[in-house]
Amino acid sequence: MKEKTSLVLEGGAIRDIFTTGVLDVFLDNNITFDQAVGVSAGAAFGVNYKSHQPQRALRYNKRFAKDDHYASLKSWRKTGNLYNVEMCYHIIPDLIDYFDYDAFARDPMDFWVCATDIQTGEPTFHRLISGRGEDMNWIRASASIPVFATPVEIDGRTYWDGGVSDSIPIDFFPRFGPTKQVVITTQPRDYRKTPGKHQRLYSRIFKDYPAVKARVLNRANDYNHTLEKMLELEKAGEMLVIAPPEPLKVKTFKNSPQAVQHIYDIGVKTAYNNLQKIRQFLN
Repeated sequence: MKEKTSLVLEGGAIRDIFTTGVLDVFLDNNITFDQAVGVSAGAAFGVNYKSHQPQRALRYNKRFAKDDHYASLKSWRKTGNLYNVEMCYHIIPDLIDYFDYDAFARDPMDFWVCATDIQTGEPTFHRLISGRGEDMNWIRASASIPVFATPVEIDGRTYWDGGVSDSIPIDFFPRFGPTKQVVITTQPRDYRKTPGKHQRLYSRIFKDYPAVKARVLNRANDYNHTLEKMLELEKAGEMLVIAPPEPLKVKTFKNSPQAVQHIYDIGVKTAYNNLQKIRQFLN
């Protein structure tokens, strides 16, 4: 079986503007993959790579960086969603900064998104076809942060953010056959997650969702285990990790346009610094 090339995009809210910078360098340098999977903002921003729209995520995140209609506690209190659903998944892609659905559908790369099934706590993967309709609901589900977003119902199942169950889904593509994986993370290489300070609070918040509660309480261990496995796969020549050189100093929302641009510029610089290594790895 022919070895495929795969792209894995970690989530991280606005930190994924770093990922946008990396992917835009890929577009400018004709670096392509057979398949990609995105989690949370890695999916929401990463789809612009398949639609061949460099800087699109950068543009609207700078434009609406401090706009209450985009993301705010006001929106959360009113609708249950920190990021306004109508603004993010309808008004921006359809009216303000058009998402090129046709280009997305034409590009041959398979693009999958990961969401967490609330009933089972397991990651669920969906392959996007056009980005429209149900596809957009899957993107929204993948990026719906528990507590700060309402669960998304699709075909009788309900979903939250894919990062709850599989923050960096490096085991997804290998199940289909041999693959070389490029993984873009939004934390530095030496980052390790520590258990949350509010474990008792999480237990109360998620008492009606026992499978999600178990995932949240063990998330640090699961995440760090994945990072250790990534190190082993890199040493074996099966994976290449592109990571920020330093912690990305941004908030979940309400960042200045300058801060958003700075994160993007770090992504661009990191990609160019690794461009030769990426080409050698994929060829």
